[in-house]
Amino acid sequence: MVNTLETRYTSLDARIAKACQQAGRDRSAVELLAVSKTRSVEEVRALAALGQQGFGENYVSEAVDKITALPQLTWHFIGPLQSNKSRVVAEHFDWLHSLDRARLIDRLNAQRDPAQGPLNVLIQVNLDDETQKAGCSPHDIEALAEQVAAADHLRLRGLMAIPAPRQQWADQLEVFQRLQALFEALAQHHPDIDTLSAGMSDDLEAAIHCGATLIRVGTALFGPRPSH
Repeated sequence: MVNTLETRYTSLDARIAKACQQAGRDRSAVELLAVSKTRSVEEVRALAALGQQGFGENYVSEAVDKITALPQLTWHFIGPLQSNKSRVVAEHFDWLHSLDRARLIDRLNAQRDPAQGPLNVLIQVNLDDETQKAGCSPHDIEALAEQVAAADHLRLRGLMAIPAPRQQWADQLEVFQRLQALFEALAQHHPDIDTLSAGMSDDLEAAIHCGATLIRVGTALFGPRPSH
């Protein structure tokens, strides 16, 4: 398992490096987030041993066991957040990528232990107005950002998006350019933001071309999920 995992990890790093070079960006400007949902503690530990530090989880209950076993890693919650799960996220995670409505902000702020330091927050934006997908309207970004920035135990870091899949390079560029424009507009009022979470296995090159700083990859790292 380790050799195959190491091969995939090395190959993905080279792919990101090439995309950065083609976009005229430094490799250090783009971080890889390993999407570890449904993966075991052992798989996460093996990838961490290769140098990977950031891991993304979609399911709160599944994630807690991994976080408890490997607290030294950086843990990102990247799935839709239900209000009744906010305490677990506030207490266990370092990052939240999917803030998309105002009522979560006060809950998370009250539930975050000040001793942990602030919870890093990304606002998820729904770029394609997909009714089945989480994320706020682009028009709501600024109001949410103001609330997050005013919260004592939250830190506004930027934006996240999961656009509808696009096969063509030009189409991928178009949607990520829209996201990049939203990020730059937000930075006019919040100059400390530094994170644009966008791009997955099939479109990471276009995302990097358009300023993504955090790429979320699962299967290309861990391999296919076992079928049950």
